[in-house]
Amino acid sequence: MTVCIMGILIITIHIVNLLVKKNKRTDEKALLDFFIFTVVHFATYLTFTFIKTAYTSNAFIIAFYTVFYIMNNVEVFMLFRYMKTYVVFPKSKEKALSVINVCLFAVFVILDIINIFTGIFFTAENGVYLRSKTMILSQGYQFFTFVLIIFLTATNKQLNFREKSAFTLYCLLPFVAIILQNAFRGYAIAYASIIIATEVLFLFLSVQKNIIIAMEEEKHKNAQVKIMISQIKPHFIYNSLSSISTLILIDPERAQTALDDFTEYLRHNLSTLTESKLISFEEELKHVKTYVSLEKMRFGDRVNVVYNVKSTDFYLPPLSIQPIVENAIKHGVLKKVEGGTVTVSSFETDGEYVVTIKDDGVGFDTSKVDWDNNEHIGLKNIDFRISKVGNGRMTVSSQPGKGTTVTVMFAK
Repeated sequence: MTVCIMGILIITIHIVNLLVKKNKRTDEKALLDFFIFTVVHFATYLTFTFIKTAYTSNAFIIAFYTVFYIMNNVEVFMLFRYMKTYVVFPKSKEKALSVINVCLFAVFVILDIINIFTGIFFTAENGVYLRSKTMILSQGYQFFTFVLIIFLTATNKQLNFREKSAFTLYCLLPFVAIILQNAFRGYAIAYASIIIATEVLFLFLSVQKNIIIAMEEEKHKNAQVKIMISQIKPHFIYNSLSSISTLILIDPERAQTALDDFTEYLRHNLSTLTESKLISFEEELKHVKTYVSLEKMRFGDRVNVVYNVKSTDFYLPPLSIQPIVENAIKHGVLKKVEGGTVTVSSFETDGEYVVTIKDDGVGFDTSKVDWDNNEHIGLKNIDFRISKVGNGRMTVSSQPGKGTTVTVMFAK
């Protein structure tokens, strides 16, 4: 009774913690459901310990333990559900796992109900609960699911050691505790192990994930500021305004177009500081063209940009492609006296949308580059935004004297 009360109080605190949180993730909602049912599970057993002396009929004993056996399976079912929301599986694999889990769960719940009439797992005589020789089979769903969870999490490359340990401990602790409880009757080892395992699950997974997400959000904000600052440099503003000022006297219409482009360029860069959502590739491409127009105003035919766009129906973080194009122009083609050409391409494969920015500029030795250096407009910051915000990845290949190709891939 004491262990159950302690478990109810501890898990209720976690429930309140999750309930008051705004914008809960899918895995947090699944964990909340799991915790609520665990409290109900504990409370059910606690209630039974209070009233079992008053209700000692065979029918009552069988009814309670039937409900209790089913609740054990439901709790493990909800743990599996939480694991599926926490770990990202391919849709086909996730569907297959769900079907297998639901079928096994249904089979063992039906067996628990059949037990009422057959006594294959347990029975009652004179108000006393009696296990049958095949009672261990009633735990089949739980043991199978625990093994499956351990296997799926241990072999998942996306999870770190802490996350794998949390799922493994939750599965192993109750299993070991049940064995010990059978050896040392009268001690609530199983329930104590569930409390410990629940704490590990909450602290190692939910709390730690929130801390990591908060750190990544802060890193993302810093990356946004660094990119914006690298984009809006005083010399770029000065040179652009000087060129526009010159055009006003010799070509007013072209000067007006250039001023509009310059205004749009500044607006888009500044809005990135407060922009947290993804934008369409078409919108990012529009910003690329605005920037290119300003550079062509200054450098004329030394800057040539070719667009080979075959796919636009995808989203990406703002300022993820334009800074790469700027790198290609400033540190690639403009390093050559005669200038050069930058080719911006987009296409899609079965699983990804791909954007390539290729230039025929001076190129560089990638092994000797300090990616934190602002000389390349913080490619490391851009890579961080692409991977963490856009669920994408970026590769850079270059050869001195031949040019550079940056490839950005976004998962569908």
